Amino acid sequence: MNLGTSATYTILHEGYGDDAVAATVGYLEDGDVRAVIDPGMVRHRSLILNPLRDLGLKPEDVTDVIFSHHHPDHTLNAALFPDARFHDHWAIYQGDRWTWRDAEGYRLTGSIMLTRTPGHTNEDITTLAGTSGGLVAFTHAWNTAASPGDRHAADLQALHAGRRRLLCLATTIVPGHGPAFTPAEAHP
Repeated sequence: MNLGTSATYTILHEGYGDDAVAATVGYLEDGDVRAVIDPGMVRHRSLILNPLRDLGLKPEDVTDVIFSHHHPDHTLNAALFPDARFHDHWAIYQGDRWTWRDAEGYRLTGSIMLTRTPGHTNEDITTLAGTSGGLVAFTHAWNTAASPGDRHAADLQALHAGRRRLLCLATTIVPGHGPAFTPAEAHP
């Protein structure tokens, strides 16, 4: 994989999944692309909007929204970004346009790429970002760093194959519902 290293990332909201559920919401910037990843369930939308404001951004400045999959806990606040293009496993949506494309290998920029990582759902994708500090993977292959499996997985075999692939590629993994972690042999 030949990704550039010009992207920067910020965790807008660190998710959780105990008594309540909230997605980990990420932000990537590379050139003119300003992308929010998984703007799903959070206690209050200010938990997404305030960190963006702290970066000097308004919702209208977000150019792209990426869904790792279509569960509401990862998509519920998508409408906060009225001018964005929306990316999922098979298309890009904007306004009334639906443009078919496979996510596998799709590049938003030279440093931001989508890849298929089914398992949690059959349509899961991971967003890979080449940064100056290494390759960052925003993924739902893990709920948290300690998740040995996924009780909601559509395909555990595919989930574990995706995990093995990401552990070999990424220097930082941002899971669906927890803090970012550095891959190590101890991670399931």
